[in-house]
Amino acid sequence: MNNNLIADPIFGTTLTIAAYGAALLLKRRWSWLHPLIAAPLLVYVVLQLGGISYTAYRVGGDMVTYFLGPATVAMAVPLYKHAMRLRRLLPSLLLGAFVGSFLGLLVNAGSVIIFGGTESFLHAALPKSVTTAVAIDLSRWLGGSPELTAALTVTTGLVGSVAGPPLLRLCGVTDKIAASIAIGAAAHGIGSAKLLSESEEQGGLSGFSMAACTVFTPVLLLPVHAWLL
Repeated sequence: MNNNLIADPIFGTTLTIAAYGAALLLKRRWSWLHPLIAAPLLVYVVLQLGGISYTAYRVGGDMVTYFLGPATVAMAVPLYKHAMRLRRLLPSLLLGAFVGSFLGLLVNAGSVIIFGGTESFLHAALPKSVTTAVAIDLSRWLGGSPELTAALTVTTGLVGSVAGPPLLRLCGVTDKIAASIAIGAAAHGIGSAKLLSESEEQGGLSGFSMAACTVFTPVLLLPVHAWLL
């Protein structure tokens, strides 16, 4: 393959968008196949078949990563549409998001310690329950690997969006508000986007929970950061 073409940022960007488009088509055929699982696999196959290094692909892939922030902000639209209902539920939503943030950090740290993870892995895994754009910055702040954090955060969101709703029903959580707060706190933007595709109100509640967790999590991590210095 032409090296000049591969080195151009347009290559990585085009490959990422094309893989996601193909993943959406695959989802029409197999509804259980999440696009965020299929798209990276398609990119991986193309890179392997073309003998293209991840470093070369990343030049364009980073341009896509840049838009994570604006895409996350766009989730404020359903929040605006349901602002009056959110206002009435504000104390419950904030309490649920705070508890979700605290438990998320506790479970993340406990899992790494129990399974014998290294200290650098712990720093990368701690913020994986918040949205990717924020998790990457928190990982850098703690001295973790942003690339590893991004992979763990996306995996957490995928697992949470697929397994979260049935797991909550299995645990007897049938209240839509409680379920939305839990999904937003545990599966961040990916879980919220899944709920948004089914119900704008639930997506808005989940998005609010996700946003609140991005405020609570750095505050809860302050003692950890002070201890690391």
